[in-house]
Amino acid sequence: MQPWIGNKWIDICFILLPPFFSLLVIFLFPQIFHNDAGMPGYWWVALILLIDVAHVYSTLYRTYFDKTIFVQQRNRLIIIPFLSFVIGVLLYTGSPRIFWSVLAYLAVFHFIRQQYGFMRIYARTENSNLLSRRIDMITIYTATIYPILYWHVAGDRVFNWFVEGDFIKIKVPDQLFLLTKILYLLVLVIYLIKEVILIGRKGNINIPRNAVVAGTVASWYFGIVYFNGDMAFTLLNVVSHGVPYMALVWIFGKRNALKNEQAGRFIKAVFSKYGLVIFLGLIFLLAYIEEGLWDTTLWKEHTSIFSIFHISDIKPDDGLLSIIVPLLALPQVTHYIIDGFIWRIKKEPNEYIQDEELSNITARL
Repeated sequence: MQPWIGNKWIDICFILLPPFFSLLVIFLFPQIFHNDAGMPGYWWVALILLIDVAHVYSTLYRTYFDKTIFVQQRNRLIIIPFLSFVIGVLLYTGSPRIFWSVLAYLAVFHFIRQQYGFMRIYARTENSNLLSRRIDMITIYTATIYPILYWHVAGDRVFNWFVEGDFIKIKVPDQLFLLTKILYLLVLVIYLIKEVILIGRKGNINIPRNAVVAGTVASWYFGIVYFNGDMAFTLLNVVSHGVPYMALVWIFGKRNALKNEQAGRFIKAVFSKYGLVIFLGLIFLLAYIEEGLWDTTLWKEHTSIFSIFHISDIKPDDGLLSIIVPLLALPQVTHYIIDGFIWRIKKEPNEYIQDEELSNITARL
């Protein structure tokens, strides 16, 4: 018995396979992903608009659209976006570069925590000791932090997280840089040895947990360290993060709507047999509106895709941008922060457990 979250094939196709599928696409079409000429419009729509931005709005089904959850988390769901907007305005007013750097590091933290969260979900049924759990934790953090550290130190990456210069460049001695690589490989070897020992003792292997770890290692290493291209990084980064997140929201929402008699009509309709069209259609629409506003006020890079927004040439001054940019970034920032709370249910003071339907463990995505 494997510790699936929902239906086995949904877990496999939409949570575990995305990083491996993305990597396969890159190896099959190297001429596309080794080209630094820029991202074609259709790739941008598929990866950025329909996955990266849309997955942010899928959080709405787990928060504001679910009246039961909204009542439980009311204070957080109101205070977090308000404070995020105020802090964003202050940061952008002080320095746009600092604003984008803070947003980039917040995003990195969120991406890392999601991988840890999925790993812990799939380890929920294991009767493992403290050492084994510590090895798992160190491995997943090493698999994500080492590529980010490499990005900071190497200084030759041709891609950015959000905008050019959002990451701080670090200079370290070559010997120290080599030591980090050795430690990275050592941690992976220790994890493999631990798994071999566990298989020998218990006679079985936790397929989804190991798939999460392997997928994390593959997507972060190849996306950041091995390949040095914006297309490769974006595909591995976005698909490996956004698709599993939307799948998790769908799995949880469907179970929650079925068991919760107080769930509203909208939530029941979204998570009905044919509600996937509503689920995806709404977040795609919101993503299109957000990116259209970004393009018409700031980026102006996809005028043909967002022609409906380019009725007139809008050129906001710096003062107006200090309001517009934090406001447009607010869904993203709120998603990053709120995600640290919505997958937890408080049972006793200072004790958190995940919903029983999602396996009695804190996901902390």
